Amino acid sequence: MALRFVDQYLQRFIQSANKHFMSGYNVIFYILMDDFSKLPPIELGALRTFKLCIVFRRHEWKDLNYIYMRNLHMYVLEHIQHEADFLFSMTVNQIFRSDFGVEALGKSVAQLHGWWYFGHAKNFPYERSPNSAAFIPFGEGDFYYRGAIFGGTPYEVLAFIEEYKKGVQNDARRGFKSTYEHYLNKYLFINKPTKLLSPEYNWDPNFRPPPQIKRVKIECQSKSI
Repeated sequence: MALRFVDQYLQRFIQSANKHFMSGYNVIFYILMDDFSKLPPIELGALRTFKLCIVFRRHEWKDLNYIYMRNLHMYVLEHIQHEADFLFSMTVNQIFRSDFGVEALGKSVAQLHGWWYFGHAKNFPYERSPNSAAFIPFGEGDFYYRGAIFGGTPYEVLAFIEEYKKGVQNDARRGFKSTYEHYLNKYLFINKPTKLLSPEYNWDPNFRPPPQIKRVKIECQSKSI
């Protein structure tokens, strides 16, 4: 599991993931951060360990998601692909509330966005500008995916990051900028995920779960994703 946007949320994320994430299996938490002095005390149970990955920046990189993905790409190539069979990229402003187990594993794993789960595709907030690499035309698309969780095999995670980087770079050359979640949705629009995680896996606690949500597995916290 690779963690991004490391800040005041990290300790609660790790504590809850230590209890609920892939219980009984070997888990490595790859924590990407640019200042290791901000790392809170971390206590892990059996079969769990963590590795710190320094975040490198360049002056021309402004977007935090782009910085994170560039670094994650490097670390997956260097060693993560040789250490893990499956990899999840997650923001840390989430708390595990119940078991997140092997039922969530797949070649390519995407998170269905709870706010748009019951919405009509015509209203999905895709990137609608044809000038962007993230463009999805009106009338197309089937799901809207949340950017807080994406995973699968290391190879599939690499494939997405490479397309994401190309999209950002192509848009930048045209003087255009979209969001990480838009690029993710465009990638998954073309490359259908093999596993869909229901909104149970990332629910906003400010909203009462509908009857279809039987058991919230992860709650997202107030920080925007």
